[in-house]
Amino acid sequence: MTEQANVGEALDLTNKSVVKATHLLSELGRHPQGISATGLAQIVGITRPTAFRLLLSLEQAGFVDRSDGRYRLGWQVARLGRLADPYAGVVARIQPVLDAYAASLGETINFSMLRGETDYDVIAEASAGRFLNVATLYVGRSYPLHVSATGKLVLAELDDERIAEVLPETLEQFTGRSITSRRELLAEVHRVRKQGYSILDDELEDGLFAVACPARDADGELFGIVVLQGPTQRMKSSRLPHVIEQVRNAAAEIALALAGHVVVTATPEIH
Repeated sequence: MTEQANVGEALDLTNKSVVKATHLLSELGRHPQGISATGLAQIVGITRPTAFRLLLSLEQAGFVDRSDGRYRLGWQVARLGRLADPYAGVVARIQPVLDAYAASLGETINFSMLRGETDYDVIAEASAGRFLNVATLYVGRSYPLHVSATGKLVLAELDDERIAEVLPETLEQFTGRSITSRRELLAEVHRVRKQGYSILDDELEDGLFAVACPARDADGELFGIVVLQGPTQRMKSSRLPHVIEQVRNAAAEIALALAGHVVVTATPEIH
């Protein structure tokens, strides 16, 4: 059976009511204060009777609470959230993408999942010649925001006033190229916002260069970041524009994979 046939068969087996219910639950997560069935239906793009029927079923199962005609996530969601491994399913979906790009580009690539305004977890990585599913290089580690490619993208999501609240005026120096003033960092963050990606150039470790691109959901919200890193001399070459493009493509594929789409990863072109 061909890959396209497998995809078609998977779509045929999909229960559309369950899919609509998950969309409702996802949207409820954006409205902790509660929202009406009519409002939910309009946002999700289904009829009000369908939304009401699904919400009633979810309410009876404890996944939704209702008060004064407004719906919120229920206790069952919280209970299951405490039991679930937050990243196990995510890693399974994105690892093939990381493996393909690591092998093609010949460098180490990782993916970080945001878990707060300025917090993130490196949850998966792959390296050229050997694929890494355990914490060997970057998984489980984090770095100061001002000297990491991931951190610069995280900061780019905040306004300048919030950055001033988060970071001191004088920043820790790690190498001779580290940004050590908040004012200089803000100028760098402005560049990141404009170009849509970030670069780390010998700022954390001498000889380490990194490129990071954002992974966004259907609403444009940042939920994760893809980073490719390698030796400065090799990364800062004529192929850098191609590398940036490939990291951006990897982030887009991961966003699709985590949105529930079936992603068939073609081997990226080697330059």
